Amino acid sequence: MVRFWITLVVTILSLSAFQGCAPAVQGVKQEESVLRFRVKSLAGEEVDLAKYQGKVVMIVNVASKCGYTGQYEQLQELHEKYASQGLAVLGFPCNQFLGQEPGSAEEIQTFCRKNYGVTFDMFAKVEVNGENACELYKFLTSLDTNPKGAGKIGWNFEKFLIDRRGMVVARFGPGTKPNAPEIVAIIERELAKDPTGNGDSQGIAPIAE
Repeated sequence: MVRFWITLVVTILSLSAFQGCAPAVQGVKQEESVLRFRVKSLAGEEVDLAKYQGKVVMIVNVASKCGYTGQYEQLQELHEKYASQGLAVLGFPCNQFLGQEPGSAEEIQTFCRKNYGVTFDMFAKVEVNGENACELYKFLTSLDTNPKGAGKIGWNFEKFLIDRRGMVVARFGPGTKPNAPEIVAIIERELAKDPTGNGDSQGIAPIAE
C-alpha cells in the first residue's frame, strides 16, 4: 500500500512538469545546428545527424509502456505521408519517466514494428534530462523555443521540429499529438521551403560547414 502511494505521488509530481507547473527557464538563442551531433542507432551504429541536413526533422523521446505510446501510430503516419517530401521522424527511447521504456534495443524494435509498423529511424536508448543526458538533448532543452519553452523534458513523447538547416522551429509537449493541426501546419510550411534554406522564416544565417 505504501508503495502504491509513493508511486502515485511521484507520478503526480512528474506529470506537473509538462502541465505548466514547472518553473520557467530562460532559454538561449540557437546559433548552431542541431544536426552537428553524433548518436547511436537502435542497432548500435554511430549516426552523424548531418545526414539529415536538408530535411525537416521531428525529434521525439519515445517509450513503449506510456499512456502516450499510441502516438507511435501517428508518427508512422506522418513518416509515410511526408518522408518522400523530405520529413525525417527520429525516435529516441528513454527510460527516465517511471521506467516506461525498460526493454532492450531488440525488444524495442520488435515492439515498434509488431504493434505500430514503425519504419522511421529509431535510435539507442538515451537520457534526456540531468547530468547524464545525451549532448543532443542537453542542447535541445537549452534553447528558447515555442510554444513550449526551454527546460527539462516533461515526459515521454515531447516533440522538436527542426527546419532544413538544423534550426529548431517548434517544441511541443507530450499532450499535443504528432498529427495535431498546429504540428502538421509547421511541417508543411517547412517542407514547402527551399531545401537550401533560402527564405527561412527565422532569418538566421546559414550554418557554416
